[in-house]
Amino acid sequence: MRGWWQEIVGLVLPVACAGCGRPRTELCEECAAGVAAGPRRVRPAPEPAGLPVVHAAAPYENAVRAMLLAHKERGALGLAGVLGGALAAAVRAGAGYPGERGPLLLVPVPSTRRATAGRGHDPVRRIATAAAAELRRGGTSARVLAVLGQRRAVADQAGLGARERQANLAGALVVADGGRRLIGGGRVVLVDDLLTTGASLAEAARAVREVAEVCAGPAAARASSDTSAGTGGADDAGEGAPDGLRAAVVAASPSAFEINRN
Repeated sequence: MRGWWQEIVGLVLPVACAGCGRPRTELCEECAAGVAAGPRRVRPAPEPAGLPVVHAAAPYENAVRAMLLAHKERGALGLAGVLGGALAAAVRAGAGYPGERGPLLLVPVPSTRRATAGRGHDPVRRIATAAAAELRRGGTSARVLAVLGQRRAVADQAGLGARERQANLAGALVVADGGRRLIGGGRVVLVDDLLTTGASLAEAARAVREVAEVCAGPAAARASSDTSAGTGGADDAGEGAPDGLRAAVVAASPSAFEINRN
């Protein structure tokens, strides 16, 4: 029945696969499988200070790139489920054992207000919501905690290099007052749709650790920050910085998959 209905819809309102352009389907089976190829730890080069351990579901190329752009820039909201499933797999790969230290708190990296208004939706938050639902279906307690916001204007990141992006974002994010007490209620996993230079995730991590410093005391926060400043660390999900902060993305630059500093 579903296949018959899709054929009729494809004739009246032509659609094409967001990944490869195949006609009469919003997303073909091959492209859907490609975004769930298997999450791995990724590391940009140069690696920004403070970047937590990051896992990505797939390299940002070909069909995966086309799918993320279709969802983000062209409003293909039907892709949120598949992209959320991929993000959930990346979260699982990096978050450790289920039930360890409370529920998973997926904290999206925020877009600028101008970008969100221009797109008509918040793509990262939408994907994070789908990922949290997928994690709960698998028996993992998870919810979205959209507590990060911008406290100052930033320039468009397009065309900026790694160092320029870090300077552009330095000190730009803050945890909302209402979210400060919620951060300590579980295991925080920073989430984004894409990792390129790592500047956005590093700045998000700084903002979250700043709250941890207030809640847990400066000595504990300094210790966790010093050991998670991008100077190495184990590749296993259960190892890494003492603050336990992790990050997950749908996709990362292909070169980030190739770097191995172990």
